[in-house]
Amino acid sequence: MRFGLDIAQQRISFEEVVRRARVAESLGFDGAWGFDHFQPMYGEGPGECFEGMTTLAALAGMTSTIRLGLLVTGVTYRHPSVFAAEAVTVDHASNGRLELALGAAWAQDEHDRFGIPFPGTGERFDLLEDALEILTRLFTGDVVSYDGRRVSLHDARLRPLPVQRPHPPLWIGGSGPKRTLPLAARFADVWHAGGPEYAERSRRLDRLAEEAGRDPRSIKRAGSLSLSQPMPAIRREIEQRMAGGVDHYLVCGWPGEGVDQVQEFAETVLPDYA
Repeated sequence: MRFGLDIAQQRISFEEVVRRARVAESLGFDGAWGFDHFQPMYGEGPGECFEGMTTLAALAGMTSTIRLGLLVTGVTYRHPSVFAAEAVTVDHASNGRLELALGAAWAQDEHDRFGIPFPGTGERFDLLEDALEILTRLFTGDVVSYDGRRVSLHDARLRPLPVQRPHPPLWIGGSGPKRTLPLAARFADVWHAGGPEYAERSRRLDRLAEEAGRDPRSIKRAGSLSLSQPMPAIRREIEQRMAGGVDHYLVCGWPGEGVDQVQEFAETVLPDYA
């Protein structure tokens, strides 16, 4: 099992963002994760919130081994071609340490405040499908023409190729049975979700992958883990996640107890599962 640490780049200084990423790297976490929003998602009143992709680019030069990702990037925030170019840049800046996670976005209030269009659910999932098609095609370095539902390309070509071939690992977040799971079955290298129906959704993903002509075992399963609890409870939660089908990765939330809690977990729990 691999473990990532959510460095939660909101309501803290950028110096603290960097410190948390370096702490995660020094303690043996596989990845440092941020989020993809322009305003804090918890707490009251205004506060610091650093844009996700540029944060990853900065962290690429301030770390050396830890992998970097956002859980998850909302497809409404960037044109898919722009996002593809950003991803290639971060992949090169980090020498191939990018994890590329996508979702259909959800924060309508944030979109409204910043003047970002927030289409209906069906349109957002159409856009997510277009984005996945566009990303995987542009990452080949070939000339791409694509007639999408929401976005189309005409003789587009993106260079350089990503460091990671054929592309950085694609994560798809969510467990909706109508659109998310079928897209995960077609495109995902890693599927991230949570909730009591995880095992059932995972089995459905297996069936959909087979129908799409893919080996279900090629889609790794990931979930989340709270570190804001005693170590024995964390161990029980890990075992529960594994019993439910998580076989690859757990993203650990930065605990309110702070870095001492993170260090205790890394020293006393993580080695038994990593």
